Amino acid sequence: MSSAFVKEREARHLKNVAPNLGALLLFLRIENNGTVIRDEKMYFSEKHGRDVYEMSDGLIYAINDDNQWYIILD
Repeated sequence: MSSAFVKEREARHLKNVAPNLGALLLFLRIENNGTVIRDEKMYFSEKHGRDVYEMSDGLIYAINDDNQWYIILD
């Protein structure tokens, strides 16, 4: 989604999504203009010390210690 036409107070951010898989999937669908994003694989990552979620959009997501979603970039 291009944020160029979204007012700052209306912008949605990954960190504000509720810390559950359903909320993440809904957020990703909205952000991808209705394209369904599926969870491909979920597992505990020893490297990151938490559950991680590989999604069909090619990204890996996890919940940080502040209970916020983030993208794993390594």
